Amino acid sequence: MEYAIIGAGIGGLTTALAFEKKGIDYQVFEKVPELRKVGAGIWLAPNALQVYEQLGVLDEIISKGNPIKRITIGQQDKSPISDNRQDKVERIFGYSAFAIHRARLQELLINEIPNHKINLNKSFRNFRQLENGKIKLEFEDGTDAEFDFLIGADGINSMVRKKLFPQSKTRYSGQTCWRGVALFDLEKEIENRVYELWGDQIRFGYSKIASGEVYWFAVALDEPNKKDERGGIQKKLTSMFSDFDPLINQLILSTPEGGIMRNDISDLYPLEKWHENNICLIGDAGHATTPNMGQGGAQAIEDAHYLSSLIAKYPNENIFERFQQKRKKKVDDIARNSWVTGKMAHWKYGRGIRNFLLKNIPKKMVERKMMEMYHIEKEL
Repeated sequence: MEYAIIGAGIGGLTTALAFEKKGIDYQVFEKVPELRKVGAGIWLAPNALQVYEQLGVLDEIISKGNPIKRITIGQQDKSPISDNRQDKVERIFGYSAFAIHRARLQELLINEIPNHKINLNKSFRNFRQLENGKIKLEFEDGTDAEFDFLIGADGINSMVRKKLFPQSKTRYSGQTCWRGVALFDLEKEIENRVYELWGDQIRFGYSKIASGEVYWFAVALDEPNKKDERGGIQKKLTSMFSDFDPLINQLILSTPEGGIMRNDISDLYPLEKWHENNICLIGDAGHATTPNMGQGGAQAIEDAHYLSSLIAKYPNENIFERFQQKRKKKVDDIARNSWVTGKMAHWKYGRGIRNFLLKNIPKKMVERKMMEMYHIEKEL
């Protein structure tokens, strides 16, 4: 049985590596002509790190990233609203979260996958089900290929999903996000800490991802599909966050303006099914979530683990329905909670009540929810 994986993002590459480790036949197809080092930071929670530990790349991630020991949601002056130390998480799993540059993670995954398994400049156009039970992939360059199964790992704007489920829709949150990597050294006492500061319908988060590098994001309400004036992004953001702790503007000004990216925050209306016949969607292609729980990438990574493990266990079966049964409830819960958290962070009224409630959530309840989110079945 041979699998085609469309998309060489974090989810597609992790799936490829999991297939490689388990002896599952596959090919990856990616539309870009070369895999360039782009992107900003990503936080890898313990559920993602458990998968990478099984795949043998955890030590390299640790060497290239930065451990997160404490997660703080605060007001714009950094005074805490919610403050969670990761001591118990580290005791149970052996590590807490790690922050790493997305490009470094992508690069180390690529280095673990044989070159002949990754096909670049192959933009997916369509598929056709064949009478022999196989699926024929058609690419924009006029070429085609036949496989037994197709995995759509091509992100929130997935072409595979649009062809498979043309009624599927993305949902704009009403928020847009700027991301960047500041060339900056944080003070030692906060270099293992994530901050997310909530102001008047705007917020700013940051953490160290490597020596001399700080990943940050800034979120504000806005209309979709808007663009920034070239050369004016730093001025715009420093004005927007002028009432925040002075460190915020230092981070913005320490970021090369050409490296600041703007993206609208959207998710995917939940699909009833992620699969049809011998085609299945994973990661953002099947269940894109807003980034407010820090779990978008982690859930794609979990998908790779469950999908590869089930294929290895049932090598002669179509396991896509089993895969969905294992994954859907957790993914839907995270997407729902992430959407609500994002909306709550930008309330115009009732912020005092919101902050009071967040401060007084019982610690044991927070820990229980965290452990549930970080749990994966290592043996299926």
